Amino acid sequence: MKKIIALFSIIGTLVLAACSVGSHSVSSGMADEGYVWFVSNVEKTVTVDIDGTTYQTQTVKEKEWQKRRDIKATTKGMITVTPGQHTVKVFENGQEVYSKKLFVSATETKMVRL
Repeated sequence: MKKIIALFSIIGTLVLAACSVGSHSVSSGMADEGYVWFVSNVEKTVTVDIDGTTYQTQTVKEKEWQKRRDIKATTKGMITVTPGQHTVKVFENGQEVYSKKLFVSATETKMVRL
């Protein structure tokens, strides 16, 4: 009986010694990008300048909030940006209607109300 216990002890020690104990790193799947989108009281086409790059996009019509309705769940008119601070200007019919510096974090969606 002592031989069996000794044998299992040796086997257990060998199995545990074979386990890796080094350092490991794991990277998450977070995308290195953020999003900016625009809402107004009516849908309209606007020109957006983000850090000198111009985009043509559609605004999303803002609706009154109601239970069980997520008005933010849309990709219409979203512009993908890198995380960090950005200068955003919005033009409608050649007139500047919005100008502000925004900070966008990774995977954050920043809503701009016009």
